[in-house]
Amino acid sequence: MKLYFKFFDLVPARFNIALMMFFACWVNYMMRVNMSVNIIAMVPDLSTTTSVKSECKALLANDSLTYNTTVVTKHNLRQPKDVVTFTWTTQEQAYVLSGYFWGYAITSVFSGTAAEFWGPRKLVFITMLISALLTILSPQAARLHYMVLVALRFIIGLAGGFLFPSLHALLAHWAPPAEKGKFVSGLLGGAIGTVVTWSLTGPLIENFGWDYAFYVPGIIAIVWCVFWWFLVYDSPVQHPRISETEKQYILEALGDKVQHSSKDSKFVPPFKKIFTSFPFLAMVILHYGNNWGLYFVMTAAPKFVSSALGFNLTSTGTLSSLPYLARMCFSLVFGAIGDRIVRQNVVSTTFMRKFFCLFSHVVPGLLLIALGYTGCAPILSVVLITFSMGSNGAATLTNLVNHQDLAPNFAGTLYGIANGIGNTAGFVTPLVTAHFTKNGNGFAEWRPVFITGASLYIASAGYFILFGTGDTQSWNYVAPVEEEEDKRPNDSNETTIAIPPKT
Repeated sequence: MKLYFKFFDLVPARFNIALMMFFACWVNYMMRVNMSVNIIAMVPDLSTTTSVKSECKALLANDSLTYNTTVVTKHNLRQPKDVVTFTWTTQEQAYVLSGYFWGYAITSVFSGTAAEFWGPRKLVFITMLISALLTILSPQAARLHYMVLVALRFIIGLAGGFLFPSLHALLAHWAPPAEKGKFVSGLLGGAIGTVVTWSLTGPLIENFGWDYAFYVPGIIAIVWCVFWWFLVYDSPVQHPRISETEKQYILEALGDKVQHSSKDSKFVPPFKKIFTSFPFLAMVILHYGNNWGLYFVMTAAPKFVSSALGFNLTSTGTLSSLPYLARMCFSLVFGAIGDRIVRQNVVSTTFMRKFFCLFSHVVPGLLLIALGYTGCAPILSVVLITFSMGSNGAATLTNLVNHQDLAPNFAGTLYGIANGIGNTAGFVTPLVTAHFTKNGNGFAEWRPVFITGASLYIASAGYFILFGTGDTQSWNYVAPVEEEEDKRPNDSNETTIAIPPKT
């Protein structure tokens, strides 16, 4: 096995780390977002409530259509005849969709600190393996009772909440400043995971049944776990096969802002200073606005495309994944721009973070508002959703990296807290969508959903522009316990970091 993995050592170690982080997000999202499309097959829509499609037909009948005259005809769902389906209510479906995010929000809060204590490599391996096994068991849980499935999704969410804070803790040790944009762009591998999952889910369901839309992602995740264990290490210091040249390059590039300690050393984050930091609060608010828009597209877009616009299941999966593909492509572009700005040192980090909020939050918000007024133009609706998420790819230069600026030593903890709070949007957005669309799927029902998301996008950006910063905070620098009384730092930005003794 070790001889086989030596093939991967032909490339720089940090490239392997970035690649595995990318696929970690990919696999995580396969198990996270599959429910959004699967539930359409698990609970076929037999209702006759008002939809955008029916509104358009009515307008056509009255010869009063002023919008695009393209009307999509909804296709009947195709599945093998012996597939079991359910009659869950709209509210019960919302519980199933939001169950993952209840658990995800809980563990996200402390998972970054856990990764800094026990190491992200081990933590990601264990939690991803748990998620994979439970995903495979999901069809059996659904057959028992919808609340059993909710409970299972809740546990998968608990495990999934460890991933991104752990990856940010890993990124802080592996990404040189001039390459950080590319590394953070890799964390949007979930976008590709969404594209693949939603594109393949339709054909899987129509040919084999919705069970296989759970089995396939679970099996892929188990295979990924094997590669992760053999290729990833917590820091360049601990990597057994990294070249000395690359190790020195990374350590010198990061300087004293990050402590590359031995694997047994532990840091206690300065929680009081973190929670009383206005720059940190601004980052949390910016992250929350970002997550609201992200989870709206994740949980509500498939329903909007299928029930409201009338596309069939295969088309629903493909079209609903386009925004994530656009987000991934845009993030690579924005990441490269950010790295170039850092290398040329033309503007301050703070200015760069605030300026790109216009692309990551304001533009997506404006496009969501426009989405509520597209009329009978389903293709235009899909285009607006796609470009709204695509522009949010600039989040690689705003909320997805700002915690690395504030305190790289505690990047996992900061991101975990922000993500825990931000991911409450994951279980609120399905409930909000269910509330507004309980009586139909027309423009009148969906417009408040779009405006709510747009408002949070734009308001959070405004707050960050006023109070956010890209400067490293003084509490990033930790003094050893035994020297606290003897050595008082004169300048927090120049204080060297020592390792507390093992307990």
